Amino acid sequence: MKISFSFIVLILLIASTESKCNEGCSLALASYTLNHVSNLTYISNIMKSNVLSKPQDIIINNDKNKRANVPFPCNCINGEFLAYTFLYELQPGETYTSVAEESFSNLTTDVWMQNFNVYRPTNIPDFAMIKVTVNCSCGNKEVSMDYGLFITYPLRSEDTLESIAKGAEIEAELLQRYNPGVNFSKGSGLVFIPGKDQNGSYLPLHPSTVGTVAITGISVGVLAALLLLLFFVYIKYYLKKKNKKTWEKNLILDDSKMKSAQIGTNIASIMVEKSEEFSYKELSIATNNFSMANKIGEGGFGEVFYAELRGQKAAIKKMKMKASKEFCAELKVLTLVHHLNLVGLIGYCVEGFLFLVYEYIDNGNLSQNLHDSEREPLSWSTRMQIALDSARGLEYIHEHTVPVYIHRDIKSENILLDKSFCAKVADFGLSKLADVGNSTSSTIVAEGTFGYMPPEYACGSVSSSPKVDVYAFGVVLYELISAKAAFDEVFGYDQDPTEGIKNLVDPRLGDNYSIDSVCKMAQLAKACTMRDPQLRPSMRSIVVALMTLTSTTEDWNISSFYENPAFLNLMSGK
Repeated sequence: MKISFSFIVLILLIASTESKCNEGCSLALASYTLNHVSNLTYISNIMKSNVLSKPQDIIINNDKNKRANVPFPCNCINGEFLAYTFLYELQPGETYTSVAEESFSNLTTDVWMQNFNVYRPTNIPDFAMIKVTVNCSCGNKEVSMDYGLFITYPLRSEDTLESIAKGAEIEAELLQRYNPGVNFSKGSGLVFIPGKDQNGSYLPLHPSTVGTVAITGISVGVLAALLLLLFFVYIKYYLKKKNKKTWEKNLILDDSKMKSAQIGTNIASIMVEKSEEFSYKELSIATNNFSMANKIGEGGFGEVFYAELRGQKAAIKKMKMKASKEFCAELKVLTLVHHLNLVGLIGYCVEGFLFLVYEYIDNGNLSQNLHDSEREPLSWSTRMQIALDSARGLEYIHEHTVPVYIHRDIKSENILLDKSFCAKVADFGLSKLADVGNSTSSTIVAEGTFGYMPPEYACGSVSSSPKVDVYAFGVVLYELISAKAAFDEVFGYDQDPTEGIKNLVDPRLGDNYSIDSVCKMAQLAKACTMRDPQLRPSMRSIVVALMTLTSTTEDWNISSFYENPAFLNLMSGK
């Protein structure tokens, strides 16, 4: 018995009892109501995505209602519906309801948020990282091909079908067709409205955009039978085929074959379904046979090449077989862990060499941007945002992944900057599982980069505690301030950061910085680089401090912040 993939797809289509999506679109807009609390910086911080990188990306509506259209990607979630999931750090006293109504301006609901988070509404810990899912639309070719950009719009009490249609400059009948069965006068809920881009133009629906599929009327008995058949097919054929697959197949038959087979065994134990497997030939063509013209970097474990691969820009790390431990460590972490502030893994290859394929990051690494005199100096506000982005990435692997990890090689070279200078933590080759709740020494080898390694390494007391990353991050904070190389004698960690602060600041900044802001950043760096690991703050508390520091609406008192009981609890890991 042989069942084709197309037949399985047909079964899935027939078994569908409600509208499903096949793919999303790169851009949607969220209608956000501005008030006395929110401003563009605030909105861009809580609704950050790979589309929205800075406040200038937000489109301001010139109407009396003071609404802003916030760009975000519209993804197909699990083949079920179109939406995007934002990550939001819950502050003390906040609830699902307050986040939905206030922070996200009714773009979602508390009930909808509960569907995507593990915390019960009455038992959400302070500073928990929660998921906020906002629905979106990519258009409908059955209604019109003239509109391909849509606004997710929360209805208000004063709204009607006619008033919204007039504001959008479209016919009311057309708007109703995009929102079948919706009562525009009910004062709550979401509707989808054709929107204009930053040039004030409507974007047409892309021809490749696939509409939704709606097949109904299948009886429960037939549906159950079809699903049972699908399950049988999966068990009998797919798993059988998967178990027979060997990782030695297609490897280059040279003296590295034995090593490749061993690596294949390790890869087989890692979930790689979400990462693409490439052939050596494909990578070679994409990099012009790994030419020097395509080489964009080199690290301790391999060379990095620029490539255009399957229609997208990519960075390919070429590693030797002896780096198999680092290869498998990075593949394991980045296959399981996904975050805006962690570099994205596209795929891998094991043929003769070891290859990891990443998303391409346009502006290189932080070290290059700080130390290369031919580059434009980073502004102080950009440096603060880079610090916050990097801290968020580290806080995610320290606090919110299962299992949790430590990076163990945080340095300015491993913080990449995209075209909008959004920071992404990279290079997880030395990452290890964190020994949560245990700060005692272990048998882990003291690896890392000189200048970023904590004092306990020199004493032979190597810990698998996240405080190793905290120390290195403190060094990066000093680098952001001074643009000097990471050596203890340069920064003088034991000195009072407020003394001679102007001598510490990167001279290329001139006078274009706040001395108060620099002092607060230096104090935070000092706390991160305390000799006693127990006295260093957690990445969670560092994120809280940097969020407050980067805010333009609050006057942050560093002394009172460190004396706050909540902060002291965070520092002690409580």
